[in-house]
Amino acid sequence: MANPNSRTSLIEYCLRALGSPVIEINLDDDQISDRVDEAIQYYQQYHSDAVVRTFTKFQVTQANIDTQTITLDDSLLFVTRVLPIGQSNSGSGGLFSVNYQMHMNDMLNMTRGIGSLINYEMTKQYMSLINMTLNGLDQGIIFSRHQNTLKIIADWTNRIPLGSWIIVEAYTVVKPYTGSGILNATTGQLVQAQGAEYGYQDVYNDLVLKKYLTALLKRQWGQNLIKFEGMQLPGGVTINGRAIYDDAVNDITAIEEMVRLTWEFPPDFYVG
Repeated sequence: MANPNSRTSLIEYCLRALGSPVIEINLDDDQISDRVDEAIQYYQQYHSDAVVRTFTKFQVTQANIDTQTITLDDSLLFVTRVLPIGQSNSGSGGLFSVNYQMHMNDMLNMTRGIGSLINYEMTKQYMSLINMTLNGLDQGIIFSRHQNTLKIIADWTNRIPLGSWIIVEAYTVVKPYTGSGILNATTGQLVQAQGAEYGYQDVYNDLVLKKYLTALLKRQWGQNLIKFEGMQLPGGVTINGRAIYDDAVNDITAIEEMVRLTWEFPPDFYVG
């Protein structure tokens, strides 16, 4: 299949690219499976097409309050921020909050041709400066990806009561299809079946992923043959696993450099 849509068809595609079935590719099934996982992991780590910005909500439980931590899904790569929780001390909430009254007055003035967006933006920035000076940050966060936890540094007693909602802005990986389910022809997403993991089949057809997995399999193939280097087969053919291995290493280096320079998200810079 020229356009792989499953793990099996992706493996078959890459093996054909290496010469199968004309040439016997000396790889064990477990080795192939390991290289597939490695290729998908690298793709999800560094390729922007494999990452999606998302918002996730959590309802606060007593366990969250006791630990000041919430547990995240393991598909989240990193957390950018937690939306402001509760009201600041600069004003009361509801209809009597400073922000609400300012919005009402400014919107009314704009409809009458009084004021402008410039004045509105300057006022918002000035209010933010006052709140920052008097109250400091609403909350800080400590995200641990491998522990799948997000610790929120805030006054949980007064600002994050039991049963309230926390909204997290994060980036999550696009998972390929690895289970059983019904494919939605419109969205391309699989409807989740009981006990199944679902995702997007089109990930398997990504050009970078196909090339990278082919190079990884080629390196593994060459590594397997290196131990037989110089051995002469019937007909005078000599095995040269070192050449296959070195060629694959060059391919992998070129692909990784291309991905990091072309498709990787730029790093965030913090000043102050």
